[in-house]
Amino acid sequence: MPSGRHNRAHAAGGAAPYPRALRVNEVLRQIVAEEIERLADADERLRLVTVTSVQTSADLRHATVYVGTLGEDAAVSLEERRAQLQRTVGRQVRMKRTPRLRFEADPAVLAGARVEEVLRRLHGPGGTDDDDRPSGSGGPDAPPRPDAPAGPDTAPGPDAPGGPG
Repeated sequence: MPSGRHNRAHAAGGAAPYPRALRVNEVLRQIVAEEIERLADADERLRLVTVTSVQTSADLRHATVYVGTLGEDAAVSLEERRAQLQRTVGRQVRMKRTPRLRFEADPAVLAGARVEEVLRRLHGPGGTDDDDRPSGSGGPDAPPRPDAPAGPDTAPGPDAPGGPG
């Protein structure tokens, strides 16, 4: 990314993603995800925990680890294992300070779940058919709807009055 463009984004008040911060976020995500996967063998509360992303603070002292689903049991287990996860990060990443980890449910996953719920309600009785066609659109064998425009399939045939002749 050109530096002028990078500076304009930062000057405009938006959070400019610095390449180093992006790399740190990704490395932390990989390390924490691998360690949680390893810990899940011994702690079944972590079996369905998926690390979706990590966001570090500007000073790299804090890192928010976003997980796909964060049930109460998983949240308790992650908090119990937080110091162990931080030690693992400290051993694998060369940084001045190891960030303090905090775990939160990923807002993107929560928003997606809300969208799915809305779609389920729309697809409920009277919404749409299972094959994603609106109700009443019918298939190829369905009779034409009274409000449907006449198309090539509904045009009069050659023997019909008003047909080609």
